Amino acid sequence: MLSVSTAALFIRLALQAAGAEGAGFSLFLAATRLLMAALILLPAWRGFPVEALRRDSAEKSTSNPSSTGNPGKEGKTVWRSLLYSAGAGVFLALHFAAWITSLSYTSIAASTTLVTTNPVWVALLSWIWFKEKPSGLTSLGIAIALVGSLLIGLGSSTGSAAGSDPLLGNGLALVGSWAVSFYFLLGREAQRKGLGIGHHAALAYSVAALVLLPLPLLAGQGYMGYPPAVYGYTLLMALFPQAIGHTSLNWAVRWVSPTLVTLTILAEPVGSSILGFLVFQENPGRSVLLGAAVILLGVAIAAVGNAPKPSAP
Repeated sequence: MLSVSTAALFIRLALQAAGAEGAGFSLFLAATRLLMAALILLPAWRGFPVEALRRDSAEKSTSNPSSTGNPGKEGKTVWRSLLYSAGAGVFLALHFAAWITSLSYTSIAASTTLVTTNPVWVALLSWIWFKEKPSGLTSLGIAIALVGSLLIGLGSSTGSAAGSDPLLGNGLALVGSWAVSFYFLLGREAQRKGLGIGHHAALAYSVAALVLLPLPLLAGQGYMGYPPAVYGYTLLMALFPQAIGHTSLNWAVRWVSPTLVTLTILAEPVGSSILGFLVFQENPGRSVLLGAAVILLGVAIAAVGNAPKPSAP
């Protein structure tokens, strides 16, 4: 969680070093971060389950059933896991494109607090997707968190640390939260289908990088000519928040309820806001702080309500 909390700091430092902001440069940061993370995880491609895919393709090309009576079963399972992992990569790309762009328009406190409401959305998506109906406590937490989001949306529109367009920034942060919720759920399914954490992370980060790479160019932003510090901060983003932080969360979501795993991300806005205050002297307004506290309370209640009940002895 310490690694994840440094993301907003490195992004803001990169923005400061480049003397640029806006969607184009934000997309450059997102694409470069994922590309570097994918390169860091290149060794994880060793042992990728290609043999099962080959057997599946061979069995599809012949009409003779296999001796096991389940032709291509292993290969089909691997294909499903790869599709889930690739889908997670697409949503990861959307998450970073939206969230990193939001930091150009709103404060660190507002952006990181809104983007970490994902336990609420994970609980709702689990209800829709897996028919896991949230408890009354979870529903109460969701309602409280949404009130906190409204407070931030209203409060961060004023004050010196609000940003150039806080309503746009806050909306982008929420889109980033929804996208990362799909990312975690799809990642859990990929691992449940048998894909290891190293293979899943390598594939998801690579797909996310491929989706993001053309976007800065379409926005009129190149990849060359920035000060060395920009590339240095981007490498730090790829190493700490991404390769270490995100991969650890992806590993945990395989074994623990996604809502409970995403609950740990609630420490991110606290750590990011502290770093923002120490480095940038960014002092959020009272409404933003109040909204952040309400969101943290609501998401915590939602996560506790979504926790599995112990079985009777």
